[in-house]
Order: sequence, then C-alpha cells, then structure tokens
Amino acid sequence: MTLYALDAVDDAGAAARDLLWPFDLGRWARLALVVFFVGSSGVGFPFQSTGGVPSGGEAPSVPAGTPEAALPGGAELFLIGAIAAAIVLVVLAFLLVGSVMEFVFVESLRKETVRVRAYWSRYWRLGLRLFGFRLVVGLLSLAVFAALAFAVFGPAFLGYGGISVALVLLAIPVFLVVSIVTGLLSGFTTMFVVPIMLKEERGLLSAWRRFWPTLSGQWKQYAAYAVVGFVLQLAIGIAVSIVTVFVAVVAAIPLGVVGLVGVGLLSVAEVAGWAVIAVAVAVFVLAMLAFGLLAGVPAQTYLRYHALFVLGDTESDFDLIESRRRAIRE
Repeated sequence: MTLYALDAVDDAGAAARDLLWPFDLGRWARLALVVFFVGSSGVGFPFQSTGGVPSGGEAPSVPAGTPEAALPGGAELFLIGAIAAAIVLVVLAFLLVGSVMEFVFVESLRKETVRVRAYWSRYWRLGLRLFGFRLVVGLLSLAVFAALAFAVFGPAFLGYGGISVALVLLAIPVFLVVSIVTGLLSGFTTMFVVPIMLKEERGLLSAWRRFWPTLSGQWKQYAAYAVVGFVLQLAIGIAVSIVTVFVAVVAAIPLGVVGLVGVGLLSVAEVAGWAVIAVAVAVFVLAMLAFGLLAGVPAQTYLRYHALFVLGDTESDFDLIESRRRAIRE
C-alpha cells in the first residue's frame, strides 16, 4: 500500500523550495511574522488553584506571632490579580492572532503569494471559530490535568493523608491518553480541517463533519501521517537547534570581543564600559531573535506543505495546491 505521508516527504521539500527561493526579504519577513504567531498560538493557559477549607468548616487560622505585615493585603492581592489578568489577556491575544494567522499561512501557501492584511480581512471570522475551538479544548485539558493533580496531591496538601501510589499509577496513563488525544485533535484540526474551512468557507464543526469520512475511511494513511509527521518535526527541530547553536557561537565571538572591550573600559570610564557591554548583548539578542524567526520559515512551510499534500492525496476535493502538486509530480 502506498503511504501518502512518505510520498509527500520529497514533494513538500520541492514545494517549499519553489516558494522560498530565490530569496526575497519581503516575502521571508512576512512569512516570519505569520510563523511567529502560528507557533505562539500553541501556548497553554495559566490557571489558579484555590485552597480548600477543612471539613470542619473553619478557615485555617494564622499561627500565633505571625506579623500582620507578612500577610498579603488588599493592594498586594489587587496587584497579583492584575498581573495574572494581564498574563491571561496576553495569552488569549496571541491565541486569537495565531488562530487567524493559520488561515493567512495556508492561503499564502495556496496562492504562493504572502499578503497578511488581505488574507486577514478575508478569514478573520474563520479564525475566531478556530480560536473558540482551541480555547475550549485547552480549558477542558487543563480541567482534566487539574483534577488529576488534585486527586494525587490534594489530600497531602490539605493534610488529609499522603500521596497514594495507586492514584499516581492511575494518573500517569490518563495523563498520557488525554495528552495524545488532545494533541491529535488539535494537530489534525490545524493541518487538515483549517484547509477545508478555507477552501469551502465553512465553519469548524461543519469542516470536521466533512473531513470525518475521509479520516475514518483512510485511517491508515492518517495514522502513517501522525508517525511520519512526528519524526519530521523531531528531525527538523534537531537540525534547527544545531544550526542555531552554530550561529550563536559565530555571533558570540565578535560580540564577545566587543563585550570584553567594554569590561576593560569599566576601570577607566564606567558608563562607557557598561554602554558597550549593553550594546553587545542587545545586538546578540536581536541577531538570535531574527535568526530564530527566519529559521522557522522553511521549517513550518515544509511541514504545512507536507500536510497539504497528504490531504489532497486522500481526497481530491480538499486539494488546495493542485497546480503545484501537478507541476512537481510531472
């Protein structure tokens, strides 16, 4: 049996190369912006755990002799709450922008032209639906993980007993199963359902119903994709890490010399010395940030093209890159 995930390994590389070469700074910069938010949209959701009240119905008493100043007051609690709320808002903002950018990314690969504002204006409503789906899945996953953590560590934390080994052994496979299921659900939604939403301009649940007969009818192909895709992501991640370390070393040598000059100036002109050190550190950080963004462009472009090839091979109605596929394979 032909495995489309294996056939698409070389084809995805050819498609990514045709899109990205010859090098165009404007195209790479726009794709770097899109890839940045697409990668950031996978972040988790922070949550707070509230302490319970003992079964006697009384709140825990403050030990005698504890200074009142040591307890958080209204201002401190307000500041903590404000910081937590700001973090949640930032995470949600990244998740929202990243959800819309998924459609911008796929449309860019489909049209082989990167237009962030135009595609955003066209697909932001579909992005909102993807955002809602990711939010629900993330919160449900957190609820399950929080329940597992409370079941295992709650009794010891509340002073009702120790940690049960049986509960730990039960929680580990549950944690793994939930992680795998949510990972596959989120991954298949991003890689396969989003292109169907874009191509047929339908909602997320409708796109899932449209995709389900293909997924269930050719489950071996998608199981193979899950394995091949994992291996590809691992291999690409290792390769990018190696190149990043090499670039960091190359950049650190001249900037390290500049930093040493700044250290030498500290004994003569302290302000100038610290200024030189700050400039060297800032240039290094900015250079590595720019390289990281650019390195993500070919990696994510290749992985997304790989999924689009598999999707089109399993169902021609879902093929977003028909002309590119034909040009490569002929």
